[in-house]
Amino acid sequence: MDIIISNASGEPIYTQIVTQIKTMILEGKLKEGDALPSMRNLAMQLRISVITTKRAYEELERDGFIESYTGKGSFVKAQNKELYREEQLKKIEAMLTEAADRAKQCSIPLTELQEILEIVYGGTES
Repeated sequence: MDIIISNASGEPIYTQIVTQIKTMILEGKLKEGDALPSMRNLAMQLRISVITTKRAYEELERDGFIESYTGKGSFVKAQNKELYREEQLKKIEAMLTEAADRAKQCSIPLTELQEILEIVYGGTES
């Protein structure tokens, strides 16, 4: 499992681990039932504290991405992709609300904001 940690990103290390493992699961690189490295092994591979990997695994378990069994390890859990999609939509909605509020404060019309979103998104086609 390839996890890349950046000390310069400003994002906590455990969050980087969580995000990358979630991505691997959702992209199908890690499948239901696949074993994850032990917390100790992952900590040694990444040269980080076991406490950091423990926190990442606890968050993954809380979010329903993995399940852990004492003495056996942690495994990828069956995914409810619709639930994850809904979670992401709520985050996107919050970000777009903030962008709309800023645009209103600066008197940027909706049409201009839509143009900006199309450019950032990469065009008008989905």
